[in-house]
Amino acid sequence: MVSAFAAQAETVLKWAHVYETSEPFHTESVWAAEEIAKRTDGRYKIEVYPASQLGKEADINQGLKLGTVDIIISGSSFAARDFKPIGVTYFPYIFRDPSHLIAYTKSDVFKRLAKGYEDKTGNIITAVSYYGTRQTTSNTAVEKCADLAGVKMRVPDVPAYLAMPRACGANTAPIAFAEVYLALQNGTVDAQENPLTTIEAKKFFEVQKNIILTGHIVDHLNTLISKSRWESLSEEDRKIFVEVMQEAAARTTKIIEEREVALVEDFKKRGLNVVEVDKADFEKTVLEKVTFEEFGYDKADWEAIRAIK
Repeated sequence: MVSAFAAQAETVLKWAHVYETSEPFHTESVWAAEEIAKRTDGRYKIEVYPASQLGKEADINQGLKLGTVDIIISGSSFAARDFKPIGVTYFPYIFRDPSHLIAYTKSDVFKRLAKGYEDKTGNIITAVSYYGTRQTTSNTAVEKCADLAGVKMRVPDVPAYLAMPRACGANTAPIAFAEVYLALQNGTVDAQENPLTTIEAKKFFEVQKNIILTGHIVDHLNTLISKSRWESLSEEDRKIFVEVMQEAAARTTKIIEEREVALVEDFKKRGLNVVEVDKADFEKTVLEKVTFEEFGYDKADWEAIRAIK
């Protein structure tokens, strides 16, 4: 005879992301999956699918809408496809550093933007983790914004990501994340931009010898639960899911911050050319040449975020 416990057994959930198994976005997702199972007495078994196993970032966002994926980790750039104002957080030089980003996630402006996205999609942003500060790798050394003029640069197909390269005169190419290494190797593009941790994980440093510390976007990722899954959870289980996901995000943030500091020295030891740029020059050029209106963002949101201490 089947016991009552076995009959209600575990509910199996799918948690998807596009990151490598070595990255904290994966290791801490696995930790969260185990922790949720523990705290719910085994009622939920969460299977984590890393490295685009369930599709590219656009695919897993679509899966969230369709309910074929329960939980994903994804950037606000994808959330902005459904609710444009939240994309302002990708505007270059909006955040000073990771602590400013985390302060924003506790602010009223974040609550308002997150609610706008949730009202539009029904999906819930449960946590935000620091992804890293986006830097540039290039075939040639770059010291000021104008040095990027004419450079073929891979940039994700996201409006705010295009702002800095285009303001500096680069020719942008929206190559899929999984294909960037090959594009750099075969010369399809001359440069790309990503956090140092991603540059290491995807081994871009093998095919690009200049690490340019442009620091143009202090980036983040959201942990999201699908509308259908959220609606199926009891209030008690919702509380557990959110608490664990926020703990996992905080663990991820700490790991990324520590790794970034170590990687600057590590890349230098590997013989790479690590270049400190004139950041003020980059910021000034972007703000002169790019308007918020062309991206559909509200300048008041940008100013409110910039003012957060």
